[in-house]
Amino acid sequence: MSKEKKPPSVTLIMTGASGAVYGLRLLEELVKSGSQIYVLLSRPAHIVIKMETDLQLPARASEVELFFSKEYHAKAGQIRVFEKEQWLAPIASGSGVADATVVCPCTTGTLSSIAMGSSKNLLERAADVALKERKKLILVIRETPFSDIHLENMLKLSRMGAVIMPANPGFYFKPESLNDIVDFMVARILDHLNIEHVLQEAWGEGTL
Repeated sequence: MSKEKKPPSVTLIMTGASGAVYGLRLLEELVKSGSQIYVLLSRPAHIVIKMETDLQLPARASEVELFFSKEYHAKAGQIRVFEKEQWLAPIASGSGVADATVVCPCTTGTLSSIAMGSSKNLLERAADVALKERKKLILVIRETPFSDIHLENMLKLSRMGAVIMPANPGFYFKPESLNDIVDFMVARILDHLNIEHVLQEAWGEGTL
């Protein structure tokens, strides 16, 4: 009898780039997959979520944890939310690093900090740990156009093994709603996490 595939543990870092809905939709799908999820939100991310969605997140990490757990019907303890200065969080160390780390959406400022290895807060440290432990790191960058600095930082991190995945949804599947467009990107992230989903058919499946 083959063992059932265990969903990965995933650190989800949301920064202040536009596109908060990508991160929130990803969180919802990660909960459905049964993954253990560690969530980090920058202060600008709180602001953008308020601007771009109908959600009103509380300020404290412990309260956000309860909010997300209820909003997405998570199991007890499935979602853990940490403060940006919570250095005793397991993801601050290689011994507690998640199987994968996703920064979604990712600002170019966060991109720069990760590329420089500054680790000034837990958001940056978690990404730094993922790199040093050779775990998967996915950066869903939301910016346009890119400057030479942005491109150089992306190339630097790509050479270290990070997956650079700008939020560039395709339209060949003829989306009928904003949710369809969001799901396209979230599906690509889930593909790279090796998490099964029904958000988007693979190329060549179905009728284009």
